[in-house]
Amino acid sequence: MKQLLLGNEAVARGLYEAGCGVVSSYPGTPSTEITECAAKYEEIYAEWAPNEKVAMEVALGAAIGGRRAFCGMKHVGVNVAADPLFTASYSGVNAGLVIGVADDPGMHSSQNEQDSRHYAASAKVPMLEPADSEDSCTYAKLAFELSEKFDTPVMLRMSTRISHSQSLVEIGERQELPLKEYQKNPAKYVMMPAFAKPKHVVVEKRTEALREYAETAPINQIFWGDTKIGVIAAGSTYMYAREVLGDKASYLKLGMVNPLPVRLIQDFAAKVDTLYVIEELDDVIETHCRKIGVKVIGKDLFPWIGEFSQKLIAEKLFGKAEDTYTFPETVPMRPPVLCAGCPHRGLFYVLNQLKVMVSGDIGCYTLGASAPLSAMDTTICMGASISGLHGFNIARGEESAAKSVAVIGDSTFIHSGITGLIDISYNQGISTVIVLDNSITGMTGHQQNPTTGYTLKGDPTAKVSIEKVCNAVGINRVRVVDPYNLEETRKAIEEELAVKEPSVIISRRPCALLKYVKHNPPLKIDTERCRGCKVCLKMGCPAISVVNGKAVIDDTLCVGCGVCTELCRFGAIGKGAETK
Repeated sequence: MKQLLLGNEAVARGLYEAGCGVVSSYPGTPSTEITECAAKYEEIYAEWAPNEKVAMEVALGAAIGGRRAFCGMKHVGVNVAADPLFTASYSGVNAGLVIGVADDPGMHSSQNEQDSRHYAASAKVPMLEPADSEDSCTYAKLAFELSEKFDTPVMLRMSTRISHSQSLVEIGERQELPLKEYQKNPAKYVMMPAFAKPKHVVVEKRTEALREYAETAPINQIFWGDTKIGVIAAGSTYMYAREVLGDKASYLKLGMVNPLPVRLIQDFAAKVDTLYVIEELDDVIETHCRKIGVKVIGKDLFPWIGEFSQKLIAEKLFGKAEDTYTFPETVPMRPPVLCAGCPHRGLFYVLNQLKVMVSGDIGCYTLGASAPLSAMDTTICMGASISGLHGFNIARGEESAAKSVAVIGDSTFIHSGITGLIDISYNQGISTVIVLDNSITGMTGHQQNPTTGYTLKGDPTAKVSIEKVCNAVGINRVRVVDPYNLEETRKAIEEELAVKEPSVIISRRPCALLKYVKHNPPLKIDTERCRGCKVCLKMGCPAISVVNGKAVIDDTLCVGCGVCTELCRFGAIGKGAETK
């Protein structure tokens, strides 16, 4: 039987069929659906971990304990998980361990465009890269086999297009596996220097064995067509090249991108006239080819930056763009904005009005950096808002601390914000931190987190109190505000900025898109009172626009939050006002 599946769904199906028993991940686009789909299988224990490091450690512990395990994350999540990853390469596994990482070429939802293949090479672990959903399922199963055969974690590299595109997948049965025996073995699992030194030798020998496997691996495939042009590619770029060139070229499709084969590439190169390496982001395959004496055309033709497409490959190979249709009119840009009724909007409006420096973080609230709110100065990585603000104020002094805040979401606070807050408390900082608690992990599609009181599978569980955590790490001044109340929010921020000790403000209101949130009726504009001053537009609410010089509220978007009523000096916005 075949099913049409997203790439991420197909990975989850592969985990199921491979007999995977434990999944621990942290949500991150474009990887999130792998774990969400895996959680639907009763045979798989699945959880959201506080961060990627914890997720990988949980999965590694499960694998050592004898159960096949998986952890998933996006590319920047590997930065967080790198510590256990590199050492797991030395310790090896017992049952199989697969690490799913989804890269984001084009940075559709990410703060950088790093290439995860470097991590596989640096950690010296094998990496597989599927090109469609069928590959995603097949490679997930193969990854467990390789993990156990070679005693190593195996990375599975997805990308935005493979994760979120659909293709047919052959559905199989689950392989039920007994729990593997665990045997105490400090020389294998205790990575102190005396044991780690000989394990490095093992890793190097394993890499050679894996390289030899890559020479004949069934997922490294040659497809012969016209031999005037040869293409080496993996993942989405292989699919694009096939669509552009068809039978006018021959292809070496690399399903294993670390370690890379040598003889297979050399033999393929000898049979084609001109050889292209087409790969998104960095020149990993190209550099390997040049190192083994194979002449290729790569980054001297194809870009280092951004996502590839069929159009781009055709332009680079044939020197002309395909015919496209264009609009005669100038179509306005539609940048992403905070949703109508978003609880973060009121807070960012107040911060903008107070003209404070805002040390930002990763989440949907990062959109507070955009006009007209324009209320964010920095965004670096998960948790950096708090520790970054501490450093900023150390450099600039008490006067700076009175004019700066950090903002961080509830899930991100749990992920990596707490340690930054401990740093402020322990080192007697006086910074003000605002936790934007919208009762969910919003940016990646409403996943539960330790502050919501529910597990990944929806079961009630212990609920972490942000207030008590702040108190426990030494923060005495902790207060909660409703961001729909602009005056309350303004007053709280001004008061906390004025004190010379660390403080936390929790801006608490559920995400407007949560199903259980009951909205008020849409607001109306009294057109006779409206002066067309456009002050209401300073909120950046997508439900408000101006038509013929008067404000208009789209009642299909408005959730009646009432924040805009606090801005209008003429009383033109309200529940009882009628459009005239």
